[in-house]
Amino acid sequence: MAETKREIERKYEATAETRLPDLTRAAGVAAVTDEGVTDLDAVYYDTADLRLAADSLTLRRRTGGRDAGWHLKFPVAVGVRDEIRAPLSEALPRSLAKLLRSRLRGAEVVPVVRLRSSRDVKHLRDGDGTVLAELSVDTVHADRLLAGDSTAAWTEIEVELADDADPAVLDAVEKRLKKAGVHPSDAPSKLARALDETGLAPEPPHDPAEAAGDGTAGAAVLAYVRKQIDALVRLDPAVRRDLPDAVHQMRVACRRLRSAFKTYRKVLDREVTDPIGAELKWLAGELGHARDQEVLEARLRAALDGLPRAQLRGPARGRLRTWDNARSRDARHRALDALDSPRHLALLDTLDGLLADPPLRPAARKKAAKALPKAIARDHGRLADRMGPALGLDPGPERDAALHEARKAAKRARYAADAAAPALGKPAKRFAKKVKAVQSLLGDHQDTVVARTALDDLATRSESAGEPSFTWGVLHAKQEAAAAAARRELPEVWERAAAPELRAALSR
Repeated sequence: MAETKREIERKYEATAETRLPDLTRAAGVAAVTDEGVTDLDAVYYDTADLRLAADSLTLRRRTGGRDAGWHLKFPVAVGVRDEIRAPLSEALPRSLAKLLRSRLRGAEVVPVVRLRSSRDVKHLRDGDGTVLAELSVDTVHADRLLAGDSTAAWTEIEVELADDADPAVLDAVEKRLKKAGVHPSDAPSKLARALDETGLAPEPPHDPAEAAGDGTAGAAVLAYVRKQIDALVRLDPAVRRDLPDAVHQMRVACRRLRSAFKTYRKVLDREVTDPIGAELKWLAGELGHARDQEVLEARLRAALDGLPRAQLRGPARGRLRTWDNARSRDARHRALDALDSPRHLALLDTLDGLLADPPLRPAARKKAAKALPKAIARDHGRLADRMGPALGLDPGPERDAALHEARKAAKRARYAADAAAPALGKPAKRFAKKVKAVQSLLGDHQDTVVARTALDDLATRSESAGEPSFTWGVLHAKQEAAAAAARRELPEVWERAAAPELRAALSR
């Protein structure tokens, strides 16, 4: 069974002659206790082309110390990583292998470097004796195991924040260390330093946007496409770990890619991108069940929480919880099955192939400032073609469906502007902001449509179980009122997004 630990630490350069200052003078630190010396032996694994290191991931098998076992570290922010731990075994544990699936794609991990460290540990404690941080002086010896036998050695100081401790203690300790002449390390991790000093540092990834030429439409579109592909790979383990918003962000990356392929079809050849778009639609659909249920449950729970006690009849909260648990479980299984499928890996490989050999059309050589506004204008026109008729329809399912189609068009126009923003600047950002307001309002309306269908289902289930359905009827009426409010606001919001000068500014 794997467990996760949030690791917040800072590293500092040291030598055998480095002496620690009196850290009880650091704010909040009342005592420093010696915890002894531990010998650690870790073998770090990666693919032969070091793709994990290139993405700042660390995979190791370590013996010695309190946490012997397999460790997989994901970067969160500077100095912050999530460490996933699994028990010691000879082979890479399956739980960690799954988290690496989007990077490994079937490739074998092999030993690349071995680090043997002598760790002199000290605990920094507050006045009650509670551990605030662990400081260690590590004497490290690195042996290259992949394609060579070079070595390296160094000494470093590592300060790791204790669980639930105030991060301010790290600032206080760093202040004392700097005054003593001890400075932060340039290396983000021991592995990064070992790879660099033994001649194994991975090459920076090739950027096809640069090959397309600065300032061209091809460069701008490829840079955006790469960003979304990177997000798909990065978010795969986040979805598996069930991290907040991970499913939503991965689904958005699929949609942004599909939109870019459609909007910028004069830049990227549709004969190549259309089949990829179909696969992205499949993946977004499989992820969508989990995301849609997540949004729906949150909406219904908030609506229940907002009702006065007199309108809560029967076991409404329990009914919602039971109903959601079953649907969420099935949706999550479906999402994970998609990520585990050969079809998903094939899609990632195809996307890599697109970046390696971009299917650029002649328009890709045009200046971004000329080509991109025209593409955005086409999407804006498409949105206008849907908004006009939708606003004129009478209430009912046909109008709900038309507004939903307009929402899709608004999302595509917004994504088109987002993709162009690095090249077009503030006009594209302003355009995206106005269109996003339309998209958001249409999204609110669609959420009420979905919620009303769910409330009908909950009412039917409650009645079948002999429970009162009154509460679900009250919520249904409130969702109808929310839909009506969104529709009243929509014409004014759309008028601001439909202004001709907003689109004209893109070409200036």
